[in-house]
Amino acid sequence: MICFLTSRIDDPETGKLNPANRLEDELRTHFPKHCRALFICSSPDGWEITDFYANATKVIIEDAGFLFEQFRILDGRNESAAAELVRGSDLLILSGGHVPTQNRFFEKIHLREIMKDYSGVVIGISAGSMNSADAVYAQPEEEGEAIDPSYQRFLSGLGLTEINLLPHYQENKDDVLDGLKIYEDIAYPDSMGKTFYAIPDGSYLFVNGSKEELRGEAYRIKDGVMTRISS
Repeated sequence: MICFLTSRIDDPETGKLNPANRLEDELRTHFPKHCRALFICSSPDGWEITDFYANATKVIIEDAGFLFEQFRILDGRNESAAAELVRGSDLLILSGGHVPTQNRFFEKIHLREIMKDYSGVVIGISAGSMNSADAVYAQPEEEGEAIDPSYQRFLSGLGLTEINLLPHYQENKDDVLDGLKIYEDIAYPDSMGKTFYAIPDGSYLFVNGSKEELRGEAYRIKDGVMTRISS
């Protein structure tokens, strides 16, 4: 299995596939020849939003010169066919969105089990990349979550990597949620005994079998301390 676990795949300034850190070149090396893609949602009932982002993602990839033989969507409308849809695809795109909501959907359709024999390509975007971890760190992101004692910050994920990614670092590094700084007051304390990697847009985790590489700028958060590990 080949995985590109990204913060986002497009350059927000151009709207085009972001070529930073050789993402486009690497994707050309591994993109399926007769690509049957499956866009897997983050919210099973948010059909209009899913359709919008699925089409936008398809256009971004096509505009870079990649061709699809088939491009389908998996959400609440066809979740009963999840296993058939995944097994009939050689490119899975795990969408961005709300991490716990997507995680519940993945669990409901047994995506981790379905993907055990999957040997194609995976592109994770934001939440999709976060939920690709074995043990997911669901950093609070919506109002009320940071101060809710029942909010689960650690979830079971797809097991495609052991690495916990925190996307959009350049965008949200100074954000405050429920009166708490999302890094200094939330992520740092949660990292005690654990390790997270914050990445800005344009950086990604490349997984090729047992080989894993963080490509681009990245910051390690471990035991309450953040360290820049690559530029």
